[in-house]
Amino acid sequence: MQAPTIGGVQVPRGNGETIRLPRGASLADFADKIGANPASLVQVVFTQLGEMVTATQSAPEETLQLLGTELGYDVKIVTPEEEDAEILARFDLEFDADEDEEDLVARPPVVTVMGHVDHGKTKLLDAIRSANVQAREAGGITQHIGAYQVHTTVEGNDRTITFIDTPGHEAFTAMRARGAQVTDIAILVVAADDGVMPQTIEALNHAQAADVPVVVAVNKIDKEGADPAKVRGQLTEYGLVAEEYGGETIFVDVSAVAGTGIEQLLESVVLTADAALDLRANPNRPAEGVSIEAHLDRGRGPVSTVLVQRGTLRIGDSIVAGDAFGRVRAMLDENGDQVEEAPPSRPVQVLGLTSVPGAGDNFLVVPEDRMARQIADQRQARERFAELAKSRGRMTLEDALRRIQEGQIDQLNLILKGDVSGSVEALEDALLGIDVGAEGEVGLRIIGRGVGAITENDINLAKASDAVIIGFNVRPEGKARELAEREKVDVRYYSVIYAAIEDVEAALRGMLKPEFEEVQLGTAEIREVFRSSKVGNIAGCVVRSGTIVRNAKARLVRDGVVVADNITISGLRRFKDDVTEVREGFECGISLGNYNDIAVDDVIETFEMKEKPRT
Repeated sequence: MQAPTIGGVQVPRGNGETIRLPRGASLADFADKIGANPASLVQVVFTQLGEMVTATQSAPEETLQLLGTELGYDVKIVTPEEEDAEILARFDLEFDADEDEEDLVARPPVVTVMGHVDHGKTKLLDAIRSANVQAREAGGITQHIGAYQVHTTVEGNDRTITFIDTPGHEAFTAMRARGAQVTDIAILVVAADDGVMPQTIEALNHAQAADVPVVVAVNKIDKEGADPAKVRGQLTEYGLVAEEYGGETIFVDVSAVAGTGIEQLLESVVLTADAALDLRANPNRPAEGVSIEAHLDRGRGPVSTVLVQRGTLRIGDSIVAGDAFGRVRAMLDENGDQVEEAPPSRPVQVLGLTSVPGAGDNFLVVPEDRMARQIADQRQARERFAELAKSRGRMTLEDALRRIQEGQIDQLNLILKGDVSGSVEALEDALLGIDVGAEGEVGLRIIGRGVGAITENDINLAKASDAVIIGFNVRPEGKARELAEREKVDVRYYSVIYAAIEDVEAALRGMLKPEFEEVQLGTAEIREVFRSSKVGNIAGCVVRSGTIVRNAKARLVRDGVVVADNITISGLRRFKDDVTEVREGFECGISLGNYNDIAVDDVIETFEMKEKPRT
C-alpha cells in the first residue's frame, strides 16, 4: 500500500500517536521516529509551513510541533529534567532515587531568608552568624547566594540549621525562586515600621509555590513607628495567621541591630521543622545535591558552593554538576576551613571542577572520572543543540545603537559577563523579563553569557553581532579593552544589578536621558607592597597607561575581577616627594586610604565621571 502524500510528497501519517523529541532535534530525528525519509520532511516543511530547514540542523520546537500536527502526530518536546534523567539512565544512575526507611537519619533543616529590599535580611543573617556580609556588598544589596551553618540550643540539645542567603532586590526573582526549591523552611523578614511591601508578597508567593512552611521574622521592632501587630494583621490577608490569633504561623519579633529575638527565631525554625517536616536523608550513599553558586577563582580555578541533599560528599569523589565535572580536590566550609566530608544539608565550597557549573545545577557523585566526563559532554551537547534551535529564525540586529537613537530598533543584542554564575543568570532572567509595553516593537536577545573577565573573544562576538557587552563586577582582561576601543564595541560596567536593568529598559524604550559616563584616567600595576605603621599598606606601582592623579576615584582589579570599588587615591609619591600626578611609564607609591587588601599584580584603575548627553 502506498504511503499518503502531502504536497506531493509521500510520508507516513499518524493517528495522534505521541512522538517524544529532545530539545534541538532535527528533521532527521523526527524522520527516524516515524520511519520516514528525512528529505521528504524537508519538502513538507518547505511546501506546507513555508520554512527552509535542512535535515540535520536543529529545528525550533514550534516547527517540529506544527509538522507533527500536519502529519497526524502529537509531538512532545522533552524537558531538560527528562533529558537529564535519560542521560543518567544510560549510566544506570538516578538522581533522587527512593530510599529504604532504615537507611534514613535526621538532617538539619535548610532555611531561606526572604523579604522586601532593605527590610534587614542581610543584617539578620549577620546577627545570626556574627559575620558582616553587607559591608562587602555594593549598595548594601546582597548580590550573590551563599550558604552557612549555625548552631543553636533547643531544649538542651545542640541543633544545626543551614541558611541559604538569597539576594534582596526584585530583579533576583529567579535566584530567590531557585533558593526556595532546595529549602525546607522560609523565614519571611518584614520590617515592623514598613509593613508588608510588594516584594514581601512576591517572596511569600515563592515560598508557598515551593510548599515550604513559613516563619515570619518581624524585624526593626526597636525603630520609632514600629507596629508588629499591624504586620500580623496585614499577613492574615495572605493566609499567614499568627499563632496568637489562632493560626499556625509562628511570628517572632526581632531586632537584627540590637540582636534581640535571634535565639527565639532559631528555636522557632527548629520547632517548625520538628513539627511539620520529616527531615531525613541517607548519609551512606554517593552524594547528590545542588550547586548553589559558582565562580572562577584566581589560583584555585572553578569554585562551586554546593548543598549536599543526600549521601556524603568526600574528598577524592568524582563529581558531575550540570555540564561541569571533575574530582573533589578540597572542600571548604563557610569560614574557609578545610573539611574532609559533607553529610546531608551541609553546604561546602568544592574545588576541582574543570569548569564553572550553573547556579541551581544538580550535582552527583559517580563511580569514576570517565563516566563524569561522558555525562557532562552529553549535557553540553544537548544544551548546544537547544541553543541552536532557539536562535534559529531570530533577527540579527544591524547598527544597534543607531537604531536605538532613531527609535527604530527591532532587537537589542547583549553579551553578559559576571563574577559569579548566579548573578549572570539572575541578570539574564531580569533582562528577558523587561516589558516595554506598546511603546515600540522592540526585542532583546542574549547572545552570550559567561563567568570571568571580559575577553577578546567576547569583544569579537560583540563586533560580529552588533552587541552591547554588560560587565557585572568584571573588567576586560589583557588587550580586550584596547580591542573594544579600536572596534568601538560598547562595554558597560555595573556593580549593582538593577542599574544595568534600568539602563537596558531605558534603551529599549528609547528614553535614555543624559547620563554620566566613566572616563578612565590611568592604570597602575602593583609591583610590590610596602607595610607602613602610619598609613597602612602602600602599593609600589608602575603606571601602565594615562595618568594617575591624587584624590581621583579608583577601583582595584584582580585577575580581571573588581575586588574594590569607590576607593580614592589618598596619597601619591615619587621617591620621597608628594606629587599630584604621575604619568605613564613612571614608578610611584600609591596609598588607598583605609583600604589595605592589595597584592602584587593587582591593577589600580583611576577614573572620573563626566556627563554625556544622549543623542
